[in-house]
Amino acid sequence: MLTVTDLHVGYGPIDVLKGISCEIQQGSIVCLIGSNGAGKTTFLNTLSGLLQPSAGTIRYLDAPIDSGYPERVLRRGIVQVPEGRKIFRNLTVYECLLMGGYSRRDKAEVKRDIKAMYERFPRLAERRKQLAGTLSGGEQQMLAFARALIARPKLLLLDEPSMGLAPQVVDAVADLVVSIREQGVTVLLVEQNAELALGIADFGYLLENGRITLSGDAKTILESDQVRRAYLGL
Repeated sequence: MLTVTDLHVGYGPIDVLKGISCEIQQGSIVCLIGSNGAGKTTFLNTLSGLLQPSAGTIRYLDAPIDSGYPERVLRRGIVQVPEGRKIFRNLTVYECLLMGGYSRRDKAEVKRDIKAMYERFPRLAERRKQLAGTLSGGEQQMLAFARALIARPKLLLLDEPSMGLAPQVVDAVADLVVSIREQGVTVLLVEQNAELALGIADFGYLLENGRITLSGDAKTILESDQVRRAYLGL
């Protein structure tokens, strides 16, 4: 579905990503783990078209990504749930969900999809007229997921979805990611929580200092000494 080859991305003269190569198979959950500052968000923002690589290629569904044109990338089905959720705090829950469908022309279908999100996330239905900034952290994450799903993604990019959430909410997020894949959406999950990410993923990559240092079956990586020492404290 997506193939990245020798990708270099930086800010000014400094490379943050230094020759990244990876693949995402359609219908899978792929996780990218690594410490803070490893380049994970830079990688997602490049896939989303927000950043342009200085070298390398990204091919999605057998065609290049339009780097620098995020609206084109979005229309092709790559949708990102950003770190920290980035909801519109001064809009109501309903207005935020409408924003999820702004690139779609089938506005009647968008409203039907919003209704489906209310059924999937009853708490959002209860708070549809409430300002998004007044929701709890877990409710805001539900809203961010629902907003992304209304865009009808083929590839969903998740940036640290467990960050700042209570343990029981983190478990609910993990279940939600699995259910999204079961509905046919491919997922790229970026996480510092290695145990969470590798526990639900099919395939994993370890990103350290802008380079992929380990890749393979997610369960195998979870048992590797390198990950257990650095990310699980074992």
